[in-house]
Amino acid sequence: MPAALIALSLIPVLAGTARLVELNGGPSLIPSDPRFTASPLPVVVHIVSATTYALLGALQFAPGLRSRRPGWHRASGRVLVVAGLGVAVSALWLTLFVPPQPGSGPLLFVLRLVFGPAMATALLLGVVAIRRHDVMTHRAWMTRAYAIALAAGTQAFTEGAGAALFGHSPLALDASRAAAWVVNLAVAEWAIRRHSAARGRRGGRVLAGVGRP
Repeated sequence: MPAALIALSLIPVLAGTARLVELNGGPSLIPSDPRFTASPLPVVVHIVSATTYALLGALQFAPGLRSRRPGWHRASGRVLVVAGLGVAVSALWLTLFVPPQPGSGPLLFVLRLVFGPAMATALLLGVVAIRRHDVMTHRAWMTRAYAIALAAGTQAFTEGAGAALFGHSPLALDASRAAAWVVNLAVAEWAIRRHSAARGRRGGRVLAGVGRP
């Protein structure tokens, strides 16, 4: 699981790294975007936060690492909450104060206004849950937050499929990006329910064993 998540993260991470090189005065490794050069600070915050969140967050899904090094899990979790909030807040800032991407429409603008706060809310609910020692709820909300953030990687695939099927209109671009959030959250909910069901089965077997004469 962590390896697959890191592989999916590499798409936006590499693009973000190339953008940082350009903003730092280096060569343009990807097409230049004057929207970002005019307001570089929120772009840098977003890229650094997203890179940290995507790569470090993938390791949180390694059960062996969580069980063998709980101290590391807690410490990295604190870093991830800060990085995740940085992703959500900077994304909201860029949506509101930076001109929209050429070729996109109002649907994408609305979706970003929805999913930025949704990610921040999921992170905060996860923090509240773990402070109550509710590990299952904590895990569920953190999984949802990560799924929202990782949509940037999934969009590389949904955009290609959307363009092939529906063309390059603004509505097609917006819908293909929306599909990435839908797919990621659907997979996240499946994983949450699967883990909950497996935990319930294990608990049932333990209770059955205790009740035997």
